[in-house]
Amino acid sequence: MVEIATADQYPTRTGTACTVSGRADPVVWGTWNGPLTPPELARYDDKGFHVAPRALSADDVAACYSEIGRLARSPQLEQDSRVVREQGTGDVRSIFDVHLLSGLVADIASRPNIAGMAQQILGSDVYIHQSRLNFKPGFTGGPFYWHSDFETWHAEDGMPTPRALSISIALTPNFEVNGSLMIIAGSHRRWVSCAGETPKDYFLQSLVQHIPPTGSPDQPTLTRLADEFGIEQITGPAGSAIVFDSNCMHGSNGNITPYPRSNLFLVFNSVENVLTEPFAAPAPRPEFLAKHDFTPLRRA
Repeated sequence: MVEIATADQYPTRTGTACTVSGRADPVVWGTWNGPLTPPELARYDDKGFHVAPRALSADDVAACYSEIGRLARSPQLEQDSRVVREQGTGDVRSIFDVHLLSGLVADIASRPNIAGMAQQILGSDVYIHQSRLNFKPGFTGGPFYWHSDFETWHAEDGMPTPRALSISIALTPNFEVNGSLMIIAGSHRRWVSCAGETPKDYFLQSLVQHIPPTGSPDQPTLTRLADEFGIEQITGPAGSAIVFDSNCMHGSNGNITPYPRSNLFLVFNSVENVLTEPFAAPAPRPEFLAKHDFTPLRRA
């Protein structure tokens, strides 16, 4: 049987300069029922994100925060490749595969008010493409430079279209000053093709560098997007969540305050958008970064 190659509607990492074009796919797919109201869906379609102020209860937040400590201190994970550390300090920057490492996180990911938002927006059953805890300890937490998640998932994981989204749940207060998320709202409707080529095992470099050399938009492109759409900073108490489109241009500053910031990230992909071969990388990234188990979560 001859496998038919998936056409690339979003070419990237093919030249020496960034280019900007329009998005070829919808943002909100279908008319599935779910927890979001029609005005909330319309705002998501326009801005590329939605804020859910009470995604987790105080008890859930406390339990998740306890899980953070357990995983960060686990001797079994000390040398595990799923744990990414800050260059220089050695502080934990991210822990991946947390829905497999923690039954609590797996339960949260499948709840109707969490998975239900993904199913409603993406108009299909969904599976978890990636999960992680992101840490920004007080005084030493590093930044995450501007990027589109989909650019990486498309180039390095083989995700065909941006029919995916992230839900970031605050496990500590996200203030303006402690490295909270910034989004160029509306940028999800622009496709930024990045310059350069993807080296072998590039993830080993990109996960720890504050400005990855490949897959990062250049400054003129970022300036153009920011001037066109503006930048919104997303703050909120522990237990709040932001749902944002996979193609949103986003990033966050470092944390030099005494106040740590920790967030749980759950990435949902449509079962109608499963991974193929990478579109701009020599080989797929490891399974903990891009799941190939496309088993759908139960419907909300």
